[in-house]
Amino acid sequence: MKKILITGGTGTIGSAFIKKYYNNYHFYSISRGEEKISEFNSKFPKVKTFIRDIENQDQIVNTFESIKPDIVIHAAALKHVNLAETNPTKAIDINLKGSLNVVNASIRANVPLTIGISTDKACAPENIYGYSKKMMEQMFIEHHNLKNKFVCTRFANVAGSRGSVIPFFKSLVSKNLPLKLTNVDMNRLMFSSTEAAELIHSSIEYSNIFKESFVLSKKMKSVNMLRLAKAISDDIEIVGLRPGEKLNEDLISSKELSYTKVIDDYILLFNSKQPQLTNLKSSFSSKNAPIMSDDEIINLIN
Repeated sequence: MKKILITGGTGTIGSAFIKKYYNNYHFYSISRGEEKISEFNSKFPKVKTFIRDIENQDQIVNTFESIKPDIVIHAAALKHVNLAETNPTKAIDINLKGSLNVVNASIRANVPLTIGISTDKACAPENIYGYSKKMMEQMFIEHHNLKNKFVCTRFANVAGSRGSVIPFFKSLVSKNLPLKLTNVDMNRLMFSSTEAAELIHSSIEYSNIFKESFVLSKKMKSVNMLRLAKAISDDIEIVGLRPGEKLNEDLISSKELSYTKVIDDYILLFNSKQPQLTNLKSSFSSKNAPIMSDDEIINLIN
């Protein structure tokens, strides 16, 4: 079986991928946080875990060279928009310098495929988190070659991920507090952690088909945050937009349309700037995406 190393493997995305493909690969995880690693080890005893910091280049290079993974999934990041806005230096250290350390380590260890986890906020970015992830996408594209492939997946909001809106709302309900909603007109593209894991796995498959680097995403449904909140509680307080937040998020911008290739529900964004025959005809965002039904919202919550 092939060896997969996941940075930030104890997080929602890494755990979801390992859970779904537990018996398909030999897994290795590197992350910070002793408590999370201990909890993770009890769930996935076959996964070898390392306490590592992607900001430390020597640590990452040595770990990659000792494991010699076939695939690296780079999921470690500072992910919260408001924290990145108020801690821009730390966002750079983790999301940019840390990602560059992963790139260099993959090249040093001759890793055949490295996958970066990006976000819809990297599309037409307007906040520090989005800019940092857009630069990570470009960094991966820059270092891509046929010997060491670098591709990215572009996520939207992953329902139930640590620190995201659904567990945040649930925690407020458990404390008999009102749900804090930033704006009634806010919409977000959302999908489940299982769908996120499947998207990563599809990027592995597509990397065997296409020679050039790409950013892989998929058509997702949009959720209005007020509808989501009302599905959890009627006690809602409007608190206003936080630093760096937008009412809607783009997954694929109008400038990127010509370089997209649509395969079923998947969207591949290429860097070659060669127009594709099956490209998207209009930008894809939380403003114009199909609307999630009430039943689908309940399923995400649960």
